[in-house]
Amino acid sequence: MTPPRIRVAAYVIRNRAVPELLVFDHIGMPAAGTQVPAGGVGPDEEMEHAVLREVAEETGLSAATVVRKIAVADKPHPDTGQPRRTTFFFLRASADTPDTWEHQVRGDGDDAGLTFACRFLPLPLKRPLADEQDAWLGHIDPLWTTMPGYRD
Repeated sequence: MTPPRIRVAAYVIRNRAVPELLVFDHIGMPAAGTQVPAGGVGPDEEMEHAVLREVAEETGLSAATVVRKIAVADKPHPDTGQPRRTTFFFLRASADTPDTWEHQVRGDGDDAGLTFACRFLPLPLKRPLADEQDAWLGHIDPLWTTMPGYRD
């Protein structure tokens, strides 16, 4: 049996009038769908370091902070069927983070050099994310109220 590829995914939340989730779309590749930052964990890399690295590589956002791990999901890659184990993290971003921006992906992954259109979406989401990446969002609802700047 093939061991799963170890990955991380980031639910980066900022608080305005309502909590908002950082997402991105591939410019020129609408079929990729709206996603959250996610990617592989390097050999001997700490999970929290990997999730912060992926956020920075895919969105350019370097000021996010890890709040806590949310869940671990075993789910095959949607295109290849290869096994993947993804650890989802809840991260916090400053309320003054820009609403939208474009970022050219850094790093050495398959998406290096692509340009992503980044933005925040209010929660709860109106449409699902690609590859069911939003599956664990409901597990952080109670935590939103403990974040600085939360308003009901």
